[in-house]
Amino acid sequence: MSAPHNTPQVPKAPKVTEREARKVAEAAREQDWRRPSFAKELFLGRFRLDLIHPHPLPPPDDIRRGEEFLGRLRAFCEAHIDSARIEREAKIPDEVVNGLKELGALGMKIETKYGGLGLTQVYYNKALALVGSASPAIGALLSAHQSIGVPQPLKIFGTQEQKDAFLPRLATTDISAFLLTEPDVGSDPARLATTAVPDGNDYLLDGVKLWTTNGVVADLLVVMARVPASDGHPGGITAFVVEADAPGVTVEHRNAFMGLRGIENGVTRFHQVRVPAVNRIGPEGAGLKIALTTLNTGRLSLPAMCVGAGKWCLKIAREWSAVREQWGRPVAKHEAVGAKISFIAATTFALEAIVDLSSQMADEDRNDIRIEAALAKLYGSEMGWLIADELVQIRGGRGFETAESLAARGERAVPAEQMLRDMRINRIFEGSTEIMHLLIAREAVDAHLKVAGDIIDPEKALADKAKAGANAAGFYARWLPQLVTGAGQLPLTYGEFNPAGHRDLSGHLRYVERSSRKLARSTFYAMSRWQGRMETKQGFLGRIVDIGAELFAMSAACVRAEHLRGSGEHGREAYQLADAFCRQSRVRVEELFTRLWSNTDDLDRRVVDGVLSGMYTWLEEGVIDPSGEGPWIADATPGPSAEENRHRPVR
Repeated sequence: MSAPHNTPQVPKAPKVTEREARKVAEAAREQDWRRPSFAKELFLGRFRLDLIHPHPLPPPDDIRRGEEFLGRLRAFCEAHIDSARIEREAKIPDEVVNGLKELGALGMKIETKYGGLGLTQVYYNKALALVGSASPAIGALLSAHQSIGVPQPLKIFGTQEQKDAFLPRLATTDISAFLLTEPDVGSDPARLATTAVPDGNDYLLDGVKLWTTNGVVADLLVVMARVPASDGHPGGITAFVVEADAPGVTVEHRNAFMGLRGIENGVTRFHQVRVPAVNRIGPEGAGLKIALTTLNTGRLSLPAMCVGAGKWCLKIAREWSAVREQWGRPVAKHEAVGAKISFIAATTFALEAIVDLSSQMADEDRNDIRIEAALAKLYGSEMGWLIADELVQIRGGRGFETAESLAARGERAVPAEQMLRDMRINRIFEGSTEIMHLLIAREAVDAHLKVAGDIIDPEKALADKAKAGANAAGFYARWLPQLVTGAGQLPLTYGEFNPAGHRDLSGHLRYVERSSRKLARSTFYAMSRWQGRMETKQGFLGRIVDIGAELFAMSAACVRAEHLRGSGEHGREAYQLADAFCRQSRVRVEELFTRLWSNTDDLDRRVVDGVLSGMYTWLEEGVIDPSGEGPWIADATPGPSAEENRHRPVR
């Protein structure tokens, strides 16, 4: 054990202003749009159905290999994964992890020349939905390893030498983890405190990382650290591949959570860890850009597992609601319960449509899907949570009772309450709902900021503002007239979505087209009204994004239904589910449009000021706070570890 570090102090993250933090985030964005984006066009009031319809399809060989692996994976899950045991012991058995390695599950997305399976994004996500339904903890392990762990950034940004050195290990034996978050740094990487100081041909890594999914069992880590600027070193936040058993790396704690009890998530301390410069991914200062680019497709793994959860919730809701009787008939026949079942079925269909469409677009690499993937994560996590919550409500008291307790008194061990606990984290990690709103909103208004951003930038000179004004005038003179009328006002548009003998989906697509233009007009009006203060209107921006998410989901649902009809796979049923979803979605869209301008945002801000000033502390009286003692944020002062190393590689 290393010597104890100094007396705990306040975590020493760099002090940055809000504007400086925004500059760091802005610099990490992909600045250009080299390929078309359906969602970007949607926010601009242009409904480009041609970008997603007809539904793109994977090549036959990819389908064959993907289906063969799904068959092997299903057999493994049914024979070897005991979800109740993982929940009870809060650990994935080593023999299960080793079995997944032998199956090739660690290398699903890694090319075959490195020993991986080389699956497409479509089949990778189908595999995650399958294994995640057997155990969400295993889904999280595989996703963290491949979606955001070492393989994906190496695939995009790694050198050939790095790929040759690490990918064969990652495809077969080695588990990886992604380390960005720190005790006092979440979605504000400008304050990153972990440092990597150049030392000859190496870097010396110091700092503490929090919530390191897979970190307890990982063999290889992607670590984001700040390189100080110096001669020959431009510095900045930089990505490194780090051996988890390197001297100075200590897993100080294995975290426990309300859900996903089997995940190996911890706190990792780095003290003078020597990392070879050849292990740096990309140049210095490119770390955040690497992380964000990795997440462009990496985020699709989470909504994929939400699809799996939705499918399971639908199965349980169907089986239970047909058996449980109330007032002389099955509860499913009562409208209050039936509406919940309809919501679960229709929304699960839409979520699968979003994930499959986005995944296939990622495989084809014809479109820029950064917004689509972000919308899929946002919408999947929010709607997946609602689906799980509705299942618990349908099950009533049995939904609140644990599966173990149900089995002990002789009933089917349905882990509905566990599903609710497991699903809750999806609204937080890989970008919380609030952060996703801001990220997507920034991309949605990118075209406006490119032509008019200098006008509202207080740091720009008058000459720059005048030039921007001229450019903006030309852009809006061409763009605004396009928002007045469109295909959505023509009664026969999208007629191929109104085939004989099926529900009519063409009207929903016309609604999407009209709403897209209305959304763009609303965004333009808000920018004209608030200008530089637009970025502070997070409630408004969140609703803009939520409307866009609903419109994207409606589009995907209709396109998927037509694809299934054309292929002869449950076309009539798919059309019915798409119709139900679109009608439910339209109700939500209309409410969101109303709330753009009729809301309590200003009042809420005044109440928040009152809460923070202590104005309402009298309201807190009359209760006991059962919280323990200790600081709100744990000490993250660099130094040697005083804790036992809880690192536990699986062999």
